[in-house]
Parts: sequence; structure tokens; C-alpha cells
Amino acid sequence: MGSKGRLAFSEIVPGLKSSGRVDIVVVNAENSAGGKGLSPKIAEQLFDTGADVITLGDHAWDQRELVSYIADEPRIVRPANFSKAAPGKGEYTLDSPFGKLTVMSLVGRVFMKPYNCPFQKADEMLAQKNGKAAAILVDFHAEATSEKMAMGHHLDGRVSAMLGTHTHVQTSDEKVLPGGTAYLTDAGMTGPQYSIIGCEIEAVLKNFTTGMPARFKPAETTAALEGAIMDIDHMSGTARSIERLRIVHDAA
Repeated sequence: MGSKGRLAFSEIVPGLKSSGRVDIVVVNAENSAGGKGLSPKIAEQLFDTGADVITLGDHAWDQRELVSYIADEPRIVRPANFSKAAPGKGEYTLDSPFGKLTVMSLVGRVFMKPYNCPFQKADEMLAQKNGKAAAILVDFHAEATSEKMAMGHHLDGRVSAMLGTHTHVQTSDEKVLPGGTAYLTDAGMTGPQYSIIGCEIEAVLKNFTTGMPARFKPAETTAALEGAIMDIDHMSGTARSIERLRIVHDAA
């Protein structure tokens, strides 16, 4: 979320990789360009500082230049249940020294736009092998916790991990489901810690208290990196564990 989130990512993630704590990094970057989508320049910065795959969400097309860029950059994955006419793809299989990982992206419908059914699309994608890895990570970009929980159970035993994104608020319900799928309702936000979902507090409060429009801008306060680390058997695709992650970034 915004420049503070990008800075935290760029200064924390390389250390996580060099220490051996993480092998592959998947980042949802749909709010990275000032809270409004992803630009090609920022995508390249994220790849240069440790991202292996980037996922998107309902703000995928906020930056116009991404529309043409995504067609030539398969490592950027937009929700698969967007219209078939949308550019880009809804999954990508990474072949790394640590094994293969397929990353899939879906967007929810509860309190969101009327996208195609994510449950049907997930079934359709899993039925098509298309070189998929045994290890599959799903980013479900959705508003309602119930919809995310439903998707987690719907996919249990068929994917390695399902993490929710979109609300900017990290949940504390990480677990490995009975079928072997690592689950977290929402991974949270890498961005300004003292904010309202990453935005300046005063502008958001004005909107809530007066009902008048206000310009929301990313806050410029201390940031935290949030997410989760999963240990996945890349041969069987079964998750061994999931650890919720939150690291406050010391900009000094």
C-alpha cells in the first residue's frame, strides 16, 4: 500500500530470502501505486527486490499502462474470474530452484462487483492441469470473511494454500485445514501502520463524519509488512504449516 509499503517490502523481503526463511515470495500489489493499482515501473521494482509472482484484485486496471504490460509479463496474475476479454491470465506456474509453484488469483462477489463465480472458476481451473505444479497457492481477493472461509473449505485438499486479501486487516485464524490446505482469512497489509486501511486518518474521518467526499491518500507513517509463511511439500502439494507474519519497518 503506497510508497511506505513498497519501502518496507524492499528493505525486509531481501533479508527474509537471504536468510533462508523464505524461498518464494508472492505479493498482492494492487494498491502499491498510491493505493490505486499497479504500474509497470513499480512491478519491476517489486521483482527486483524479491517478488517472484505478483497478484492483483479489483483495482487491477487503475493504472492504464498496466493493461498492455500485463500481456507480456506472465508473473503478474489478475483474478481468473474477470471477464474473458480482460488482458492477462489468472494463473502462473513458477519453476524455481525450490520446486514448482502455481499461483492462482480469484476475486470475490459479496459486497464486490458482479464478477463471474469464483467457486466455479476455481473448479474449472483445477480440472485443467496445463502444467500446474503439485504446490498451488490461491489468492482470494474478497471482502466478506464468510466468502473467504467458504472458499478455503471448498478448496481444502485440492490446493496447498488459500490466503485472503483485500480488507487490509490481518486476521489471526491461520491454520492447516483437515485436507492439508494452509489457510488465512486475510493476509493483511504491507503499508502505513497508523492509518485507516493505509490512508490518512483525517481524510477518512471527514468522509465518515460529514458524508462529504474527501481525497484519500496513503499515510506517511511507520509501515509494517504483513503476510504469512507457509511450509509446503512441493512434491505432494500438502502444507505442513502456516505462520502469520508481521514485521514493523524501522525507517530510521
